Amino acid sequence: MSNPNNVSLNINHELEFIDGHALNIPTLSILTEDGDIHPSAPAPDISKHTAIKLYETMRFIRLLDERMQGAQRQGRVSFYMQCLGEEAAVTASAAALDQDDMIMAQYREQAALHYRGFTLDQFMNQMFSNELDLGKGRQMPIHYGSKALNYMTISSPLGTQIPQATGYAYGQKVKHIDAKTGELASTIDNVTICYFGEGAASEGDFHAGLNMAAVHKAPVIFFARNNGYAISTPADEQFKGDGIASRGVGYGIKTIRVDGSDALAVYAATKKAREIAATQGEPVLIESIAYRLGAHSTSDDPSGYRSKDEEANYKTCPIERFRKWLVKQNWLDDAEDIKAKETIRDDILAALKRAEVIDKPALEELISDVYDTPIPSLQRQYDELKTHIKAHPDAYPTTAGRIK
Repeated sequence: MSNPNNVSLNINHELEFIDGHALNIPTLSILTEDGDIHPSAPAPDISKHTAIKLYETMRFIRLLDERMQGAQRQGRVSFYMQCLGEEAAVTASAAALDQDDMIMAQYREQAALHYRGFTLDQFMNQMFSNELDLGKGRQMPIHYGSKALNYMTISSPLGTQIPQATGYAYGQKVKHIDAKTGELASTIDNVTICYFGEGAASEGDFHAGLNMAAVHKAPVIFFARNNGYAISTPADEQFKGDGIASRGVGYGIKTIRVDGSDALAVYAATKKAREIAATQGEPVLIESIAYRLGAHSTSDDPSGYRSKDEEANYKTCPIERFRKWLVKQNWLDDAEDIKAKETIRDDILAALKRAEVIDKPALEELISDVYDTPIPSLQRQYDELKTHIKAHPDAYPTTAGRIK
């Protein structure tokens, strides 16, 4: 008998409501805080090369975040967002992907981009909006993008990338569908991963994107970074369900929750999620649980909405946790690690000084490729801007630095 309602008709003759937290969703954890594998956890399937690259990426991002937070406080850049506490969640998930898989990020996933090969100078050029910035200086800091590295340019509005990721992933799948049978003919070459915070999951785009992905079976990995706060709003004021994972189950999507400060757990979960998306041609939802150790951004002061005691209670370092495991594998030398950190700090400061004295993009770059031929209203605004800048040249320096 057909089931037009698409529900499980489990007939019951007693009046009974299902509790909102009836589904008990476990959290995958592999590494202990001391860097050991939990006795009942599966041995990680990760090579030394990948593990070292993963660690080096997390280490670099932590040091970059520290320096650029300071640069913003000095007035050298206007804005910055740290990945503090979520380095493992972002880096390990990126490490589990194929280089040609598409990444659609929110704004705190700079580690995924660096893992792909985005250089220190490219980071700095974007943050200083100079003429070497791939985005031509049109974006605010940390809104990265790289066509060469399959990293879609970040946009400020929350959640917009979620339905976009579904559509892009469905396009990746269509190439592998048999025209006669309508079935998946082979393993999908590449999939899409879409990062977002639990706050963005409150946007309508989240629900539209997940439902579309489930119904049309798009090979997209939804990676929800549940770090406890949407700017200043705690998770318990955002939703009453069991995190974001329960929503994936509700939409009929394979779902897993992981300890986001455990690099091995995130890597294993994402690796399996990619396998499902590529071989079965369907979406997967991963919810990462990792406390946001820093402020939401340089425009935020977390002391106004959370206590020091709370922060101390969750002060676990995902980088140190993974470092301890690497040392126990004899894959990392402590002395070399300390020396590398000092070198990276010097390199970051040098790159910052280089980027801030490079000329800004030529003014015409503002509109040069928005349209094939600028429309009259855009041309009029551009002409007015040129006139304004000529009248006030001192207010518009050609570089971000004080000395050319």
